[in-house]
Amino acid sequence: MRKYLVPAFIALLAVAPGAAFAASPTPAASTAAEQTATGTVKFFNSGARSLELEDGTWFYLPIGYKAPDVTVGQKVTVHWKMNGTAHDVTSIDIG
Repeated sequence: MRKYLVPAFIALLAVAPGAAFAASPTPAASTAAEQTATGTVKFFNSGARSLELEDGTWFYLPIGYKAPDVTVGQKVTVHWKMNGTAHDVTSIDIG
């Protein structure tokens, strides 16, 4: 019995890391898709490069991004991509 158990265990150890790697999605593939959010602007500060919608969602503008004239109370559609835990703005549509 032991002569079958040890080789089976070694084979399982050799295959398990590859199987775990194949089953997990790649982070770049799951976060690369652009998403949109629509809502009313609660807070906007171009100097701090941040925007908050009334639902409490925060978005961050990339360095050098030329934001349109966004003001508090405007309805906007924010196009964004996930960057770790941050929502990075790709574009903003007013109206």
